Amino acid sequence: MLPLSLLLLAAAEAPAPLKVGIIGLDTSHVTAFAAILNKKDNKGPLANMRIVAAFPAGSPDLPISADRIAGFTKTLKDKHGVEIVDSIADLLKKVDVVLLESVDGRPHLAQARPVIEAGKPLFIDKPVAASLADTIEIFELARKHKVPCFSSSSLRFSDQLKKLASDPAVGKLQRCDTAYTVSPLKGHPELFFYGIHGIEMLFTVLGPGCESVTWKDGVVTGTWKDGRIGTFRAGKESVKVTGDKGTAEGKGGNYNGLVIAIATFFRDGKPPVSAAETVDLVAFMVAAEESKKADGKSVTIAAVMKQARDEIAARAKGDK
Repeated sequence: MLPLSLLLLAAAEAPAPLKVGIIGLDTSHVTAFAAILNKKDNKGPLANMRIVAAFPAGSPDLPISADRIAGFTKTLKDKHGVEIVDSIADLLKKVDVVLLESVDGRPHLAQARPVIEAGKPLFIDKPVAASLADTIEIFELARKHKVPCFSSSSLRFSDQLKKLASDPAVGKLQRCDTAYTVSPLKGHPELFFYGIHGIEMLFTVLGPGCESVTWKDGVVTGTWKDGRIGTFRAGKESVKVTGDKGTAEGKGGNYNGLVIAIATFFRDGKPPVSAAETVDLVAFMVAAEESKKADGKSVTIAAVMKQARDEIAARAKGDK
């Protein structure tokens, strides 16, 4: 048996138990995350953290949501021992932090609101919302209530990807070209499913600061304020960077990297992706959509941000 002093030291070093809740059981992410978080004897950032309750929210008008709720709910309950509750209000009574996993971005603002107002740290799976206006509102609500909140694709969390921007063999970075599958979903801009994965990789390398976007001949091209270029096209996952010395290629991350990032965030309250960057990349996708509708005309980020702000102001006026 260990001496009392060592037992007390171990107890002091062990993180306090953290109860995780889920909103939305219509995506494979919930079972993938549960398989990681609810594993016995987790160490490091995942230690003493467990999904304990879930509310099976879904969207009846989307088969990709409605047809999958029952199966994922059963797996979460039977395999991972997660309690299924009847409402978000019931969920919030049982958990410390929340994963918003609803596959449909349209209800995310309404689903996030009670979580943020209850002061619970929140991760929102991609897409953060179904519009730029909703995205801005979510982060402004979180800032108002001083609640830690972030959203991201799993592909961002790749050490290889992050190193591309400063690769000595590449030199001064001039452009980044990415590709990923695109699968449009009703009620969302085209790139939100699953093009957002490629956009996340693009922003991981280039960061925020895009000023204008075009979508022409199947290629989305963004121009950053310092002259760098970022492109995205539908296709097999790929990332390539070009600098004044050469080129390099990389690949995105996976669920494990994302869950570790979420767990760390739940402990320290520090979002690994800033609200400003997430708003910027959502604006990029919305600007691309507007450009495509305008036969490839350049659309500025400032223009779509103004449009979103006007929409938010109109909503607020309508509530009065």
